[in-house]
Amino acid sequence: MTGEPGQLNHINNKSLREQVVAVLRDAILQGDFKPGQSLVETELAAQLGVSRAPLREAIQILNKEGLVETVPYHGTTVRRLHKKDIEELYSLRGLLEAFAISRIITMGNHQTVAGELHTIFEAMLAAADKGDLKKVNSVDRDFHDALISQSNHDLLAATWSGVALRVRQVMALRNRRNSDLKDIAYNHLPIIEAVRDADEARAIDLIKKHVATSGDLMVGAWNDDDDYPGAPE
Repeated sequence: MTGEPGQLNHINNKSLREQVVAVLRDAILQGDFKPGQSLVETELAAQLGVSRAPLREAIQILNKEGLVETVPYHGTTVRRLHKKDIEELYSLRGLLEAFAISRIITMGNHQTVAGELHTIFEAMLAAADKGDLKKVNSVDRDFHDALISQSNHDLLAATWSGVALRVRQVMALRNRRNSDLKDIAYNHLPIIEAVRDADEARAIDLIKKHVATSGDLMVGAWNDDDDYPGAPE
């Protein structure tokens, strides 16, 4: 019995750390914390109402995820994004999503997947109607995650998870520049229709163009000398 309190404390501490990670990660990925911005432990601990121990553990996790950079004696900053990062991310992303679509159509569950994607599209459009940028970002991410998960390919899913956080951050940065949130939603509709019709060549062409266009827009407007290029003040 003497070991039970220690075990319970361990679970509680882990839960707190995970909560801190989730809050900080979301702030980074939504652009509330800008690339290059310093993260001061004392200030963050005070804002979150936690001690510095779980905060430091959370920062270690974010370091491993590549979202922040910690330099000894210089502190922690949100990792900067450079043009090369965007180019690499979007070129790989296009290949992964095209492969997922090919798998979905080959397996013959394209109509079921198209139905799920259309439901996600409707949720994205509803969020756009309300002008809810964060919700649009979230549902946009759900759309592309669904393509990967419905391909039923474990190695693809594992590879996708390695780039998904960075995709989420860049998508949020991209969507902030789009003045018409409905355009973001409607850009997904032709992809859904091609998947529904099992038109593999068209669906792959559309997803590659969808991803490439987004990547080109980001790279074209990106300035490696800025912390948050093109973002509103």
